[in-house]
Amino acid sequence: MSSSLDYESPVSTPPGGRTPRPNRLGVTSWRSSLAGSAVRQAAAAGAVRRRLELVVVLVAMAALYLWNLSANGWANAFYSAAAQAGSQNWEAFFFGSSDAANSITVDKPPASLWITAVSVRVFGLSSWSILIPEILMGMATAWILYLAVRRAVRPATGSETAAHRAGLLAAVVLALTPVAALMFRFNNPDALLVLLMTAAAYATVRSVQDAKARWIVLAGVLLGLGFLTKQLQVLLVVPGFALAYVWAAPHGLGRRLLHLLAALGAMIVAAGWWIAAVELTPASARPFIGGSQTNSILELTFGYNGFGRLDGSEVGSVGGGNGWGQTGLMRLFSDSFGGQIAWLLPSALLVGAAVLWAGRRAPRTDPVRASVILWGSWVLVTGLTFSLAAGIIHEYYSVALAPGIAALVGIGGGILWQRRRARFEAAALAAGVLASGLMGALLMGRATGFLAWLPPVLVVAGILAALGVLAPAFGARLAPRWVAWAPRTTAALALVASLAGPFAFTVQTVSTPHTGAIVSAGPSSGFGFGGRGGFNPGLGQAQRQFGQGGAAAPQGFGQTGGTGPGGTGPGGTSQSGLGGGRGGAGGLLGASTPSSGLTAALQNDASAYTWAAAVVGSNNAAGYQLASGLPVMALGGFNGTDPSPTLAEFQQLVAQKRIHWFIPASIMGGSSGSNAAAQIAAWVQANYTAQTIGGATVYQLG
Repeated sequence: MSSSLDYESPVSTPPGGRTPRPNRLGVTSWRSSLAGSAVRQAAAAGAVRRRLELVVVLVAMAALYLWNLSANGWANAFYSAAAQAGSQNWEAFFFGSSDAANSITVDKPPASLWITAVSVRVFGLSSWSILIPEILMGMATAWILYLAVRRAVRPATGSETAAHRAGLLAAVVLALTPVAALMFRFNNPDALLVLLMTAAAYATVRSVQDAKARWIVLAGVLLGLGFLTKQLQVLLVVPGFALAYVWAAPHGLGRRLLHLLAALGAMIVAAGWWIAAVELTPASARPFIGGSQTNSILELTFGYNGFGRLDGSEVGSVGGGNGWGQTGLMRLFSDSFGGQIAWLLPSALLVGAAVLWAGRRAPRTDPVRASVILWGSWVLVTGLTFSLAAGIIHEYYSVALAPGIAALVGIGGGILWQRRRARFEAAALAAGVLASGLMGALLMGRATGFLAWLPPVLVVAGILAALGVLAPAFGARLAPRWVAWAPRTTAALALVASLAGPFAFTVQTVSTPHTGAIVSAGPSSGFGFGGRGGFNPGLGQAQRQFGQGGAAAPQGFGQTGGTGPGGTGPGGTSQSGLGGGRGGAGGLLGASTPSSGLTAALQNDASAYTWAAAVVGSNNAAGYQLASGLPVMALGGFNGTDPSPTLAEFQQLVAQKRIHWFIPASIMGGSSGSNAAAQIAAWVQANYTAQTIGGATVYQLG
């Protein structure tokens, strides 16, 4: 495969390749001028058409993701409450506090919260003001992915049209990946993380092609911001970026290494300024760092959100051991993960490897090879890490694989399609198409009762498309009269085989409400963290009771002071997993909606107190905070195991009349960590009188 072709210049010569010649007076003939003008007009029309097609794809993506958006309510109330807090208080905004009074932060850096908090500050608190930015991030990711893939395919094919179609294919694959449709309509940090990593990939690709160091430095800045979004996870793409640049950048080895050092420095500065600010701020002048045991952002980075995710040693985790599912190379193809991301994973790796082999003799600086190395390493390193991680892992994390898979499909599909008359390229593309049809049929078959007629269609479409791809190269041996489908028919069959399955899962995803801390895409797959095959810790097994009173919750789950485990309205229902609604796990993973009577009690005389209430667990606190619009202290952080506040600190706050109410709850606490929240609950029960407001048991402290 030759990739030495320069970008196609659509206005360079008229048809036939001849340049208009001037006459003796130095004036080109009117016929030559007319021909050149026609070429320019055709090129301009082609450019306009390509832009319109891209706009259509992005608008269709937006329309699909906007459909039924309000059904998600607060989505992840944990982050919605933090966005509300950040919109009310600049200190809460900067640190990513759970409440506007700055008791404790969320267990991630605040970059994603900065965006939603600004939206809430500008447009007011609503489900739409929180979730629309996520959809915009998805559209931006698809657009940047299109640009990156187009840049890779154009020099290999010499065709602007082929490059454009490859970019569109990548954008469509991303948009129709079920877990992408889930997370670009949800307010977890993953949407921003994926956008920043994709933008960094584009900057790296452009740096290789344009020989401009500023682009690789920009990639470092974007990765640093990704660190402020979800910490060490962003580092999974760094090896591939560095390998692609040091291999293919058109500079001497020394300069390439210096450029990478500059990018590393930019990444450290982009992430380090906030880390340093938090570490240098006295603990008494900032909120407690949620997710840590020592009030340290460094401990959070390297412990709970770092190496603990790899070996299962996170303090406060409710899983541990095999609680988060069996590790192994096939995890991404399992019942729980497969429907989220695995539809085109084998095909992406296959066509990516084929492009590398076909271009094995290309120069070192070949931009196509560099792009495949970048995206392929992204998929391999991230996929292996997710497959082998023994700690906390959720199926929706797999959205981080979506851009890499989509890019490989776009690059490999675009280049191999253009070269399908060559036998190797045709065989590789046919194998990729067939693999997508078979994988789609397998994954669809696991969703019992969901479009049972579709798996056979995918298999047949995959076989016919593979034969159509093979026909130009092997037609003489494959009875061309019945396999030589027209190119458009072959392409249509290939798209059906590859995308009909994920499209069906995506439509089901956007048409179903998703709320809570753990969600998954596609048809409901039963009880468990993230769906079929997920972590089921045993009902009530790890239950911690924080206070007494109130009606007994079903299945051993504790009363959260609302309308039930899932409640009603925003934050009260879930498609699958443990986020409220079906299989809701009390207040650990989903926020309930308090009654109007309890909300009024929280708001009564609220100006006299710093916190309207205190309740164990961040999701419990989020439900009350979002309903009342007032700061609610989350005792113990996300799952009640952080030492914030201690019993002595809580007693001092109560003595200072800074907390109005204590609301008892029971959540599925972690197997390790601080017991301060339980001590606080016991102290309140022993020293204050319980009362019932709106069906919920509460204690008045003020």
